[in-house]
Amino acid sequence: MQVTYSQSYKYTLPDGHRFPMDKYPLLLEQLQYEGTIEEHHIKEPIPLTWEQVATTHNPLYIRKLQTLSLTSKEMRKIGFPIRKDLISRGLVIAGGTYDNALYALQYNSVGLNIAGGTHHSFEERGEGFCVFNDFAIAANLLLNANQVSKILIVDLDVHQGNGTAHLFRNDPRVYTFSMHGARNYPTKKMISDLDIGLPDGTEDVEYLNHLYKYLPQLIKNQEPDLIMYLSGVDALLSDKLGRLGMTKNGLKNRDEFVFLQAKSHDLPIIVSMGGGYSTRLSDIIDAHANTFRVAKQIYS
Repeated sequence: MQVTYSQSYKYTLPDGHRFPMDKYPLLLEQLQYEGTIEEHHIKEPIPLTWEQVATTHNPLYIRKLQTLSLTSKEMRKIGFPIRKDLISRGLVIAGGTYDNALYALQYNSVGLNIAGGTHHSFEERGEGFCVFNDFAIAANLLLNANQVSKILIVDLDVHQGNGTAHLFRNDPRVYTFSMHGARNYPTKKMISDLDIGLPDGTEDVEYLNHLYKYLPQLIKNQEPDLIMYLSGVDALLSDKLGRLGMTKNGLKNRDEFVFLQAKSHDLPIIVSMGGGYSTRLSDIIDAHANTFRVAKQIYS
């Protein structure tokens, strides 16, 4: 089990701008305090190079990021003003996801990023607090190096992984599975290989029954070499942006099922945290921490 985290995951934004991810350092502190992860589990991620980013994002978008020349409209689409330190931070976070993929493949185990899950980023633009698409970049790097031949992306954030779906729409080597709130952001959904749009208020039993029905069959049919799991906790009833009705225990059961499916099929798996916007920060941290607690239980 490997966990990637960097001090650069911490950040500040100008007054008047809010970004819902102050949770990263607090999550690490909680996991260390309770003994779920120890120092030997933690790896400082290596930032991606622009050459690596170019496997997924187009030259014009990269140039705008490098020169801080995104338009006001483009920055509004992302949700915050672009600064050099935020771009550097994004390169480190995406690098953490790639590092975990290399680790998981080498040791046939699990790698977890304290951050990541930036699935709203497209080839030519960012959206929804996402600048770089960490799963897409990691997938393309592995595929281009022939380290894998098939990847299954399991996106269980409450928001559809529209950027990821669009990026791999014509690539049979990556199967995109998104289970999300049907009436939630983004308003215009892209087409994943499999989309399960859930109605508002969906609770644990209905949610888990969908997962139990589809995930084992997908693994059997797709025969992936690697699973990429986006484990957002914004499906909680308490989530301000979620619209679903799940409990923390329901999400914990969800995580356990995904990990057990990977383990039982002898598949490496990587995890990025994705969203979580409950009113109480302690609920967000506890729900995310459950993902790591379950991973340690299964993979220790």
